[in-house]
Amino acid sequence: MEEKQIKQDRRKPGVISEETEAKIIRILQTDIPGNKKVYTGLIRIRGVSWAISNAICRILKIDKKRKIESLKEEEIKKIEEILKKGEFPSFLVNRRKDFSTGESKHIFGSDLDLVKEFDVKRLKKIRSYRGLRHALGLPTRGQSTRSHFRKNRKKGVGIKLKKKIAAKE
Repeated sequence: MEEKQIKQDRRKPGVISEETEAKIIRILQTDIPGNKKVYTGLIRIRGVSWAISNAICRILKIDKKRKIESLKEEEIKKIEEILKKGEFPSFLVNRRKDFSTGESKHIFGSDLDLVKEFDVKRLKKIRSYRGLRHALGLPTRGQSTRSHFRKNRKKGVGIKLKKKIAAKE
């Protein structure tokens, strides 16, 4: 009976039983559940991809399958240092040839949102094609505009048509 209870707790998201309680590790202002593996846990940090997570594991020679809660404080500090330095190969960084500085760097967390927002504002300000598409809320990368980019359009239209048809009958 007790085994079934533990299995049910694991299936329900957000519910953790006393026996399976996991530590939460904080890396770069991001909470990572301790029961995750290092490789998958690092990608929870905004701006860290699978490739960067793999690079960090190789640089520090950490086993990818290890649980994050088993990391020592020294290892966590080393991970943070590597992420803050952002010295990855140029094909891994998310900000190649930055518009303002001209250098390649990698950005994490809330800084990533800010930089993205500033880029969109700059595009709108110079009235580029992409900026205009952002301003109008249309797809910016050449997608079809006839059907796929629309969000929640059919809710209102479909309901109104059904009500009209029902009222006539």
